[in-house]
Amino acid sequence: MFASLREKSAGAGNRTIRDPETSAEFITLARVVKTQGRRGEVAAEILSDVPGRFVLGMRLLVLPREPDGRRRELEVEELWPHKGLLVLKFAGVDSISEAEALVGCELQVLRTQRSPLQAGWNYVSDLVGCAILDHDREIGRIEDVQFGAGEAPLLIVRDAASRLVEVPFAEAYLGSVDVERKQVRMKLPEGLLEVNAPLTAEEKQEQTQPQRKKKG
Repeated sequence: MFASLREKSAGAGNRTIRDPETSAEFITLARVVKTQGRRGEVAAEILSDVPGRFVLGMRLLVLPREPDGRRRELEVEELWPHKGLLVLKFAGVDSISEAEALVGCELQVLRTQRSPLQAGWNYVSDLVGCAILDHDREIGRIEDVQFGAGEAPLLIVRDAASRLVEVPFAEAYLGSVDVERKQVRMKLPEGLLEVNAPLTAEEKQEQTQPQRKKKG
């Protein structure tokens, strides 16, 4: 199953948690989208599916919008859900003007503080870069994981021809995940890769050409 740094849980039947966006050292758990209230509160988009990820007293590293900005640490003083967002009140942030400075900032923790996962679950950030093998034949490497309306997330794989191929990360197809060796082994149905492969230039041209009307 997926765990993500969007620490989001879903998976190979849902074995994936989208990690919040990740760098080598830090994980983004949320992003401040607006101010909320008059006492310095902010509303944040949560990028983690891990239950209970935010708690009173936890310390978050605030990554500024500016590329050269320095992180600063803030402690969560109050928090509550509101209309699909999480409202946060930080200690020492007590006015609207102070809260406005946080809008657009990412709220992070050290990668070493990433939530532990149940056995059989994986973080998306651990899957990206893995080689994906179908019946011991390497297809390519995972560049991204997309979560949509389907039951299983899609592994976006770049093959040897530099094409992007969509592979369902479904439990029925999954053999094993070896994070240490950066390998995902799958047993895909025959023809699935061809169906999910991008159109060739010739196929795209055929689709864009208007069909000729038959005479008769």
